[in-house]
Amino acid sequence: MTSFGQAAFVGLGAYTAAVLTLGGPALPEGLAWLTGSPWLALPVALALTLAVALVLGALTLRLSGHYLPLGTICWGLALYYVFGNSEALGSHTGLTGLPMLTLGPWRLEAPADMARLIWAVLGLAMVLAHQLLDSRSGRAMRALDGGQAMAASMGVPVLRMKMAVFALSALLGCLSGWLYAFEQRFVSPAPFGVGAGIDVMFMALIGGVGHLWGALAGAAVVTLVRDLLQDWLPGLLGQGGNYEAIVFGLLVIVLMHRAPQGLWGFVAARWPKPARPATAEAGATPLPRRTLPARGEVVLSARGLTRRFGGLVANRDLSFDLKAGEVLAVIGPNGAGKSTLFNLLSCVDRPTSGEVSFLGRPSTGLTPARIAARGLSRTFQHVKLLPTMSVLDNVAIGAHLRGSAGLLRSALRLDRAEEARLRAEARRQLDRVGLGAWADRPAGSLALGQQRLLEIARALCADPAVLLLDEPAAGLRLQEKQALAALLGRLREEGLAVLLVEHDMDFVMSLSDRIVVVVFGEKAAEGLPDEIRQHPKVLEAYLGADL
Repeated sequence: MTSFGQAAFVGLGAYTAAVLTLGGPALPEGLAWLTGSPWLALPVALALTLAVALVLGALTLRLSGHYLPLGTICWGLALYYVFGNSEALGSHTGLTGLPMLTLGPWRLEAPADMARLIWAVLGLAMVLAHQLLDSRSGRAMRALDGGQAMAASMGVPVLRMKMAVFALSALLGCLSGWLYAFEQRFVSPAPFGVGAGIDVMFMALIGGVGHLWGALAGAAVVTLVRDLLQDWLPGLLGQGGNYEAIVFGLLVIVLMHRAPQGLWGFVAARWPKPARPATAEAGATPLPRRTLPARGEVVLSARGLTRRFGGLVANRDLSFDLKAGEVLAVIGPNGAGKSTLFNLLSCVDRPTSGEVSFLGRPSTGLTPARIAARGLSRTFQHVKLLPTMSVLDNVAIGAHLRGSAGLLRSALRLDRAEEARLRAEARRQLDRVGLGAWADRPAGSLALGQQRLLEIARALCADPAVLLLDEPAAGLRLQEKQALAALLGRLREEGLAVLLVEHDMDFVMSLSDRIVVVVFGEKAAEGLPDEIRQHPKVLEAYLGADL
């Protein structure tokens, strides 16, 4: 989520702290008792910033593409002009005369004293952020970077998690503004405009988006190098000007070509962090398992499914049933509408007409997270994972719905018992698909076939009743296909229902109990593998008439 308005939240924290501490016409009468207390001003500033962030987030986070950054520019400018045009806030002149901070008997008067407080707060924020990211909630946040469809299909509430990320970022900005106000003892709107928001973007890009230590490295590089360039470039060029902005723009362009993950991403790729010991996971209590429906019971039913995209009909009047303990294959030539069918069944998309029932209840219109919570899990035609995260963490995303720890418990490290159980489950599923030895490697280092196995392990981590597999054997070698077929056979014996789309006919014919053939969006045939192999329409439309 690209935001150019982060500096506005810093300004909101700074101005709220200044107004509450100094008093004056901008302070409501009900808050007059807070006047003169910087420490009492802090929780009020945080609460106000949280409220503003939730409102702005609700308005802008539903936007996508270039509309989201444009929206953040708009409200960033709006808050900037509120600060500068309000006489109660000192207009562009600002507010002066803020008192120095005191901490018990200590007076934080000297710059070195404030620096110690700032570094202490920064250190605490880094620790809490690290602990949050290394948790169920943190994986859900990072899963958004792998595609919202993937995250939602694993049970992650996408909009709520985006709001949480947005609100936490705003609170950190507010805390920065509070520290800035009492470090400067003066507040004006100049440091809180869109230009400052662009500086924050430079820091993130140069340091490495998605890397916690990259944020710190980027902030240090931008701040120190800019000060150096401001002193050096005017003397070199013989005239004044903001030439450092040109240098930073060129630096970002070079980094995007040479190190798209930023400085810290460049370092992390060459010196990966050591593997985490699995001692806590070894003694973890296994997660409870779902009671599967009785073998032969219909678990997923499609009736008259039709999906139109304007004048194009991707699916037309499709109907079939999937039973517990059965492997049902959907085959058809490229462009037959198989992936669209998967999206309809998993609630990523809605049918134009027709209905889907899952476990005896209508599921049409549910969100992907809701259908995942009921027990349907899936993989994707094009692999969706987070390449810089470990294989184990990628798989553990699938267990999101099997945990309950929230943001606060995760940040305070009160979720360790649950986290050990989730990671133990992820490791068990990795062993199940034959990737246990790769658990601590970056997921992006796996071959395509292994990445598909990772997706299957992630889907199994959700403990589903129905498993939808979109071309699971694509990219697998012969031995890997045989191992996958054996795994799916074991899942069938356990009572799991498997619906798969696949182009490898040998794989499909040897594994499937029944086959549905889709041609141009319509069902051309349905039956046992031997029946499908001899069906004239299938031979003509898919397998070839000479077979």
